[in-house]
Amino acid sequence: MSETPVAPGDATERIAAPEASLARANAALAARDLLIDTLRGQIARLRRMQFGASSEKLGREIEQLELALKELQTERDAPVAEAAASSLTTRPVPVRGLPDHLPREQVVHEPASGACICPDCGGALRPLGSDAHEMLDIVPVRWRVVRNVRPRYSCRVCEKIVQAPAPVSAVARGKATFATLAHIVVSKFDHHLPLSRQAGMMAA
Repeated sequence: MSETPVAPGDATERIAAPEASLARANAALAARDLLIDTLRGQIARLRRMQFGASSEKLGREIEQLELALKELQTERDAPVAEAAASSLTTRPVPVRGLPDHLPREQVVHEPASGACICPDCGGALRPLGSDAHEMLDIVPVRWRVVRNVRPRYSCRVCEKIVQAPAPVSAVARGKATFATLAHIVVSKFDHHLPLSRQAGMMAA
């Protein structure tokens, strides 16, 4: 009997996890380089201003900035292989379930050939189980959970396993639909509701 194929959604999630970790590491390095350049500019400006009665105060400020700059440069020049390796190591992703009090709507995704006929040999299909993934969805003034169910079937003749592809997710490993993300973005940037306020409204 053939093994169950890897779902397209799972493969996408496995690829997206290390890419996201690498992007965060690159963003942190860019921010640190920008801070180093900013400190260098401030030190140069203070050195030009260092004269007269305030020279002692400026000298202390220059020393503090130079110390901070030295620490950042030492951190930047240190080997980052271990940090990058630890950030890319596979860690178990905690499974956070959606609240039980929300109403559920189940959507069954059948294979394109239907639940009765094998697309390869035309043999009869038998139920083999299913994969289920819950996502948080929003209908105006009403929250709901959409449960996407993908039944698996195996052919009685050739033992082929048939299953509908996973629906497209707005965010890898995320539980928010496109409608939910659109609602959050519009509420924040058009209605000027901060994320903390939105979280309180969702929990109510």
